[in-house]
Amino acid sequence: MDNKLKSGKFYLNPYMGGVCLGLVLMATFYFTGRGLGASGAVKSTVVAAVNAVSPEHAVKSHYYGKFVSEGQHPMNTWLVFEVIGVLAGAFLSGLFFNRLKFKVEHSPKITINRRLLFALGGGLLFGIGSQLAKGCTSGAALSGMAVLSLAGFITMMAIFGTAFIFAWVFKKNWI
Repeated sequence: MDNKLKSGKFYLNPYMGGVCLGLVLMATFYFTGRGLGASGAVKSTVVAAVNAVSPEHAVKSHYYGKFVSEGQHPMNTWLVFEVIGVLAGAFLSGLFFNRLKFKVEHSPKITINRRLLFALGGGLLFGIGSQLAKGCTSGAALSGMAVLSLAGFITMMAIFGTAFIFAWVFKKNWI
C-alpha cells in the first residue's frame, strides 16, 4: 500500500468515491439548503470581471445588473468558495499521492494540440449549455436526483445518453 501511495498508482475505490460524493451532497443540502453546482462560480467570475472593467456597463446590463448590487460583491457567493475548495483539494490530492505534474493525456493517434482543441471546444459547449439550462450537470442531475426530482433523472439520462453517442462518434481520438 505504501509503495502505491508513493508511486502515484493509488486511486480511491470508485464506489467509495460515490459514497463520499453522496455524503458531501447531503451535507451541502443540510448546511446551505442547496445542492452542488459549479457554473454559478464561473458566472460570478465573469460578472466580477465585467464589473471591474466597466462598472457602468455591468449596472446598466439586464443580465449583469441583477448580480451587481450595492454592498454585495459578485465573488462573495458560496459557489465561488466551493470551486476554490475543489481546486485546492485536487491540488493537494495530486501533491500527496505524487501525481502532481504538468502533462496532457492523449491518445497516440492524435496530437497534443488536437487534444487541447477538443478539450477547449467541449468546455465551451459545456459552458454555453450550462448557461442556457440555467445550471450545470452537477446542479441539475446530482442535486435533482438527490431530492428525487423527475427532471434530475431525465437530465442524468440525457447527459449519459449524449456522452455515449459523442464517445462513439469521437472514439478514434482516444482509442
